Amino acid sequence: MAHTKAKATTKNNRDSRPKYLGVKLHSGQIVKPGDIIVRQRGTRFVAGLGTKQGNDDTIFSTQNGRIEFISKNKIKFDGRRKILKFVKVVPAETSGI
Repeated sequence: MAHTKAKATTKNNRDSRPKYLGVKLHSGQIVKPGDIIVRQRGTRFVAGLGTKQGNDDTIFSTQNGRIEFISKNKIKFDGRRKILKFVKVVPAETSGI
């Protein structure tokens, strides 16, 4: 016989579903309009040419082409440097597809 009475443990057994964030397509891969390239929270990656950023900071392609990831140094107004990672899509005509 149990010494303590069973309590409502099933109320505590809930968990949120995973969000599946991260880079979905990598550099050099071919994309078509609407393909999701990066799912993120915040702006770890910045949308460049041929891409746009959604309301939830997801970066997706707006044209056919090949993906490129570029790092650039940006100097802020107070003199600090920040490395920005850009995602861009090179159009199909110039990428040789």
